[in-house]
Amino acid sequence: MKFAYFPGCSLHSTAKEYDASTKFVCGRLGIELVEIPNWVCCGATPIHRTNALASIALPAKNLLWAQTENLPVAAPCSECFSRLKLANLEVAENEELKKNVSEVLGETYEGNVDIYHLPQVIIEKIGLKEIEKKVAKKLSGLKIASYYGCLLTRPPKVATFDRIEDPQFLDNLVLSLGAESVNWAYKTECCGATFSLSKKELVLKLTNDILQNAYDEKADCIMVACPLCHSNLDLRQKEVEKKYKVKYNLPVFYFTQLIGLSMGADIRGLGLKRHMVSAEKLLSSKGLI
Repeated sequence: MKFAYFPGCSLHSTAKEYDASTKFVCGRLGIELVEIPNWVCCGATPIHRTNALASIALPAKNLLWAQTENLPVAAPCSECFSRLKLANLEVAENEELKKNVSEVLGETYEGNVDIYHLPQVIIEKIGLKEIEKKVAKKLSGLKIASYYGCLLTRPPKVATFDRIEDPQFLDNLVLSLGAESVNWAYKTECCGATFSLSKKELVLKLTNDILQNAYDEKADCIMVACPLCHSNLDLRQKEVEKKYKVKYNLPVFYFTQLIGLSMGADIRGLGLKRHMVSAEKLLSSKGLI
């Protein structure tokens, strides 16, 4: 199974551990990832608020290669996935936009590429039963709160792979790894994402609300599928604790790190030592390392 791989800016910088664990897990599951040559930033949130045409042309530039190679695209970042798929849909539905985008790119992009978020590739295309076959050590005793955030369920025409209000695909993955899935209320609440620098106080409040709910529901840790969510929940956690005079100490994992851990990968190879909130004490207490 072969995919054009769009790592996006985060997986080549602040989320290198997500990139490393993604490649490890996909290698074990027989998924071939071919990184899109000379990819550029998808534009993320800022660009579609300032330049409508550029917000479509930037993702489309990345999709041109996949169109030429006739490959579906796998995007690990929720923001990248959303921008790529939205651009694809809008070009396919609007002939005038297609013409304008093609003029910017110097090539015709048809809007006909299949785009998947990485959990879709692993959970839907490979399947939980195949993942279970690769599990060398079940994550028994680990209580995991699966955090979907905004962009794994919204907008509905883009995130079509689960129900909006109470998605289950990450929870089902947790169960397949032998861990316990925590039932909690904030699994789809926004963490503030790209407001991390421009509206820090808002981000701290939103992040605290999420951490507080996971902590109250007795979660040992939080699992994410987005580098922006990970940045707020992990990187900001100490700052949140200081501001709100609380102590959570909740490790935040990428879902590929937990799959990799269950497959026997070394924590250093999975990049767990890059996280601000250490997971070693928790994993050691559960007999997982």
